[in-house]
Amino acid sequence: MGVSKKQAVENKRAIVAAAEKLFRERGVADVGLSELTKAAGFTQGGFYNHFESKDALVAAVMEKAMEQGAALLLGSLGASKEEAVVPIKRHIEWYLSADHQASIAEGCPLVAFAGDIRRLGKEARQAYAQGLAWNVEELAKVIEGEDLQEKKKKAIAMFSQMAGALMLSRAVAEADPVLADEILREGKQQLLQAIDD
Repeated sequence: MGVSKKQAVENKRAIVAAAEKLFRERGVADVGLSELTKAAGFTQGGFYNHFESKDALVAAVMEKAMEQGAALLLGSLGASKEEAVVPIKRHIEWYLSADHQASIAEGCPLVAFAGDIRRLGKEARQAYAQGLAWNVEELAKVIEGEDLQEKKKKAIAMFSQMAGALMLSRAVAEADPVLADEILREGKQQLLQAIDD
């Protein structure tokens, strides 16, 4: 007896979810197909019913991750507007927080996959690039000013600083937690001060 279309969709989602978790934690190259299928509760044959290759899975993971990242950003900006808080300030405070630093599995996918992306397939790289461009555009919308090009330049610089600070903080979090906290704190302070200037 075959699998229903609904069950097939659920199975595919389970594989993507398991893969995303493992890829975020350990990197794409360090996760083999047998480990991946086992984590999702499938056989390798079951995997190939949904994806033609690991590259196809990676592309699906990247698309899903970018969608989730977009939802995070929109949620943060939307909550700011409802609470009459300056959206970009709130986003910086969340992005460079200890909670976000510890949330590799659910946090910003642009940082989580930054180390892997240049070695991935074309579709995954395109999904990542589109996600990054979209984030910059959304951040530019909430930066004060009239000149759209200037707002975009500021958004690129701010996001680059936030992502860099988060990556460095995560990189040393276990070896030197004091330095990791300092990177977050100083990065946040400098960005918030730049907004007020």
